[in-house]
Amino acid sequence: MKNILITGSSSYVGNALGDWLRNWPEAYNIDFISMKNASWSLVDLSIYDVVFHVAAIVHKKEKKYMEEQYFEVNRDLTLELANKSKLAGVKHFIFMSSFSVYGIEGDITKDIMVSANTQCSPNSYYGKSKYEAELGLQLLESEEFKISIIRAPMIYGPNSPGNYERLRKLILQIKIFPYINNQRSMIFIDNLSEFIKLTIDNGTNGVFSPQNKEYVNTYELVKLISEENDASTFYSKKLGELVLKVGKKKSIVNKMFGNLTYDLSISNYFDYKYALVDFPDSIKLCEKTSEKSAEN
Repeated sequence: MKNILITGSSSYVGNALGDWLRNWPEAYNIDFISMKNASWSLVDLSIYDVVFHVAAIVHKKEKKYMEEQYFEVNRDLTLELANKSKLAGVKHFIFMSSFSVYGIEGDITKDIMVSANTQCSPNSYYGKSKYEAELGLQLLESEEFKISIIRAPMIYGPNSPGNYERLRKLILQIKIFPYINNQRSMIFIDNLSEFIKLTIDNGTNGVFSPQNKEYVNTYELVKLISEENDASTFYSKKLGELVLKVGKKKSIVNKMFGNLTYDLSISNYFDYKYALVDFPDSIKLCEKTSEKSAEN
């Protein structure tokens, strides 16, 4: 039995991991703590084998006045928790970092791929604070205190917050969508949860970039969502050509249609056994849950 502490009681990823690990009640005991006030520091960390730290200030429209808060929460609080964990005898600290540490955005005009040799160069408060937390954690690592850092690409799943939900709402409102052939790295929440489970089970340390076994094409994503909702959507190559022509320098266009991937070879951990759900089936699971939520 492994005792696991998950930070961030309102975290989508943290709650999904807790639900996933509860499928093996004989193997894991799971607790949650909120990091929103100082009461977390009173928790006895010595009873835990693993701390999974996901609590953070996430992406938003960054303003200069937010800089201090990003670093206080995403870097300083992370390192304070890690230090206390190490002193308490926790064996394994898993940190949820981000693709943002690379400072790279998608591009509709060319392939953008992160490889094993790609250097981190974050360009946002979020990315910088996450990367500085990574550097601090690596200094704390020892044979008795393993550090795992997870740089996930876009995470999606049933009722997930963020880009997936915004995209599906848009799809269900419009009747025409640009046909653009692109590639994105994404990871379904069950695949991410299984990856974290295997990391816990094997005591694996290092920096990791898990993803689905296949890249995602935005057109295929839209098509699958439309089909699952019996929506009638027309896919226009001419509109796609227009978007490519006028949207090259538009950030929102590159976020939706730009190419942005991890090299599949750097994500082949555990022989990809963590990728339990393929892309089409993952969308079916997302949409079935969304339908039930809408009915309720």
